Amino acid sequence: MLTKEEWKGLEDKVDQLRNDTLDTTYWAGSGHIGGGMSVLDILTIIYYKYLNFHRDDPTWEDRDRVVVSKGHAGIAYAPLLCDLGWNDKELLKTFNLTNSPMGMHLDAAKVVGVDASTGSLGHGLPIASGMAMGGRVLGKDYYVYCITGDGELNEGSNWEAFMTIHKYNLNHVITFVDRNHNMIDGPTEEVMPIEPLSEKLRAFGMRVLEVDGQSFPELSEAIETAKASSEPVVIVCDTVKGAGIDFMENNYLWHYGAIDEGMYEKAKASLKRYHEARLAKVEGK
Repeated sequence: MLTKEEWKGLEDKVDQLRNDTLDTTYWAGSGHIGGGMSVLDILTIIYYKYLNFHRDDPTWEDRDRVVVSKGHAGIAYAPLLCDLGWNDKELLKTFNLTNSPMGMHLDAAKVVGVDASTGSLGHGLPIASGMAMGGRVLGKDYYVYCITGDGELNEGSNWEAFMTIHKYNLNHVITFVDRNHNMIDGPTEEVMPIEPLSEKLRAFGMRVLEVDGQSFPELSEAIETAKASSEPVVIVCDTVKGAGIDFMENNYLWHYGAIDEGMYEKAKASLKRYHEARLAKVEGK
């Protein structure tokens, strides 16, 4: 479980990464900022608390793997991979611009630290299950953390992967659903309903944990439960699209959007208030 000091450290780190994501979106002219903001707490606790890896050797054979199946979250993932020292932070100023290695969907052949090129939705979980099966064959005990979007679960390939994970009891795959309730064309339950999601996942043989995806203590407890489980676990994370930027929150129109200077300044101020409110919760505990 998290100590108070660890919790505060994670809050400071995710605030930095949210600001970096906003900066990257501003430099790029536009981007998938809504889903980037919703997934950042999940990415932060994985990388800065639980992931087994070597900073000085990102290709270490026995490292845990991360598959960001919702590849459009690259605009939030890229700043994290730069923060770890694996890529030059200056590259963020070229994000999605011509000839930049930092494309809208991060390419594993161009961006250090990316374990799988994603972006075509529904590919990540099948890749993650294959990584886990490969690890088992090789006698490795690494974990594969896979993050999917909720709208992405409209893709049947995810459910085929869940069948595979269940059949082979791939309990070293820990799946996170970024359940921000919105997708590119509207609320998920209007475009193509996925509820009752947890019941469906259980029917496919998954052990399901439901958490507040913007709460580090809840995420921490769920990850520790998943790592101790003899069954494969899916963590359904209730999140907010555009989390931290008040005029973007819960608005599907910010699945992808452009930011001008005025919006940028308003977003910076909102992130500051959001961080302060979250720190107050830490202190209240």
